[in-house]
Amino acid sequence: MASTEEVLAVFTESDKPLKAADVAAILGVEKPEVGKAIQALKAEGKLISPKNCFYTAADKA
Repeated sequence: MASTEEVLAVFTESDKPLKAADVAAILGVEKPEVGKAIQALKAEGKLISPKNCFYTAADKA
């Protein structure tokens, strides 16, 4: 299971916005798990969405 910390680390290390499927492939987990983590991170203000279905770490924006 992907933790929010693991998901945030992937976004922080990426040099471009990613989709949930990209993060799921990197972590080797199911996309719904990543989707739940993304929603939690968005609610905390740690992720932003620069365009539809893509996300990046808020501190990189």
